[in-house]
Amino acid sequence: MTAPYDVLLATLPAGAERERTLPDLDRRPDPWESSMQATCECLSWRGALDNLERRHAEDALGETVYRDFPVRTRSAVVTAHTLLERGVIDPDELAARMAAVRERLHRE
Repeated sequence: MTAPYDVLLATLPAGAERERTLPDLDRRPDPWESSMQATCECLSWRGALDNLERRHAEDALGETVYRDFPVRTRSAVVTAHTLLERGVIDPDELAARMAAVRERLHRE
């Protein structure tokens, strides 16, 4: 079994550095960002992960554990972290799903 959060930390490329500037706020979100927000809304609506609680986790973990991740990706990583923490998904299952998505992206 994979260590709980190693599957998330392994997605950060070697040599990645913390962003030093604010991201461009006047842009259209990427499709994955819109899907991520919709997923988070559904999780909140169903009581699995409250939006305010998720945002607090993003603030805390985004400035500590996941500070070297790009700002726009932190919500996805922190959501996965929280779902791992709650036992909704286990590290091996998450790693398998991530591998399936990567495979699908490389096929297209």
